[in-house]
Amino acid sequence: MNPALNNKTFDTATISGEVMTKNGVINKSFCLWAILSLGAYLGWTHPSMAAGLLFPICIGTFIIAMVIVFKKHLSPVLSPIYAFCEGLLLGCLTLVFEKSYPGIAVNAIFLTICVLFCMLAAFKAGFIKATNKFYAIVGVSTLAIALLYVVNMIIVLFGGAEFSFINGSSTFGILFSIFVVLIASFNLIIDFDIIQKGVDMGAPKYMEWYGSFALMVTIVWLYIEILRLLSKLRR
Repeated sequence: MNPALNNKTFDTATISGEVMTKNGVINKSFCLWAILSLGAYLGWTHPSMAAGLLFPICIGTFIIAMVIVFKKHLSPVLSPIYAFCEGLLLGCLTLVFEKSYPGIAVNAIFLTICVLFCMLAAFKAGFIKATNKFYAIVGVSTLAIALLYVVNMIIVLFGGAEFSFINGSSTFGILFSIFVVLIASFNLIIDFDIIQKGVDMGAPKYMEWYGSFALMVTIVWLYIEILRLLSKLRR
């Protein structure tokens, strides 16, 4: 489950003045995605400049995300900065995939948008309901994937061989990527449900920025996993 968005997200939010609305979350989301797109464009068109700053940008993006998670009232200021830095990283990453597999970027963007709107439509229509069982299954699966990635990274850092199915294009590797894409997609349902709960309980206005930031985290993860899946299918 999205670490930035869970059932306790709004418990510590101080309610005063204006409250959170769905339209507000939508408007803030468009704002953040415009900023991310600008960062991605710069990362795509100036890869040499971005590559030189890649490590500090990665560290900075992670720190900003953690500050937002624990200091939600700062999200109106820090979320745009996070979106720009995330955009730079995605621009560079997408360019690497595009050079190896021409046309993959457009396909990944299109598929991510399609999944986003399909999940939103399914949630609004009630086809997929965020029940307690759904929360549990998606949460446990997300945690398992995260732990697998961390263990794999540690093994590689210490000179070991990575798990072949994570980046490999074998049948099992492709099935694994499909599974991860599905779990990332189901996380969107949980995000929608939690944001709806925040709106219903009258969370403070600044939580619109936080909800938009948290939703961006899931969509970025989904996009990266779709990129990985498409690259495996192209090999």
